[in-house]
Amino acid sequence: MAASIDHINTIVVVGSGTMGLGIAQVAAMGGFDTILCDIKEEQLERARKIIESNLEKGVARGKVAEDDAKAALKRLGTSTDLDVALESADMLIEAVPEILELKQDLFAKADRLMRPHAVLATNTTGLSITAIGAATRRPEKVIGMHFFNPVHIMKLVEIIRSKATADETFAVTEAVSRKMGKETVEVNESAGFVTSRINALIGNEAFRMWEEGVAQPEDIDKALKLGLNHPMGPFELVDLVGLDVRAFSTRNLHENLGEMYRPCQIILDLVAAGRLGKKTGQGVYRYDAEGKRIPGSATLP
Repeated sequence: MAASIDHINTIVVVGSGTMGLGIAQVAAMGGFDTILCDIKEEQLERARKIIESNLEKGVARGKVAEDDAKAALKRLGTSTDLDVALESADMLIEAVPEILELKQDLFAKADRLMRPHAVLATNTTGLSITAIGAATRRPEKVIGMHFFNPVHIMKLVEIIRSKATADETFAVTEAVSRKMGKETVEVNESAGFVTSRINALIGNEAFRMWEEGVAQPEDIDKALKLGLNHPMGPFELVDLVGLDVRAFSTRNLHENLGEMYRPCQIILDLVAAGRLGKKTGQGVYRYDAEGKRIPGSATLP
């Protein structure tokens, strides 16, 4: 049976970290019955509390109608039983760690358990969609959906075609994204897609300027926001995304696209020091207990 948006009623999101819980939130807000899966119940409880808090803030700020927030929470379920969740779902959106073998194992399982029309999507930031799809017997129904953090606020989803992705799979994924309130761009498979590829160059150059003493991180961030109209500076962004995520992305780009993408040594040193960004309380900058940046706190590793 060919997939269409009419066949997508239940979405299972695998992985309840920052990206997974955000994807589950916008899926439920988009009207889909949503099952958020993870291996531990306490992780799911934490994720649900964050989603509830996000929706409460949205209501308080007038961004989300109270009835819509309540309806979204009713549509959102959680489960540690992945097999049962996959059997009942029409679409998988995967948000597990960036390990190719882990994603391939998950997609092979999903292929065995999900109905023939189901679409299998990965939120990878740079791994090969074709390689992930090769673990299944339905590579034409495998596609990339690159969401951005924070998912409930950022408008874009990069939709990435593998070498085998069918046109109808793309059309369904685009329609699902729009029901989630997102704008989309179509990308053919390439290392780093569009945004990660450009961000890596900007971010690497910002770190080099810091290392060379051209300017301090706060001034570089300010320059790009006020001079180039970027909503966030490159150091603010990398602290939000995670230094470990950026290091993985740039290593992948370096391997696939060449020397100009070699990660700046400072990024690798910060990761080695455990300074991964806001999630650890310190990256380029330090953050207080409420997650607010401490002025003048940028220090080289």
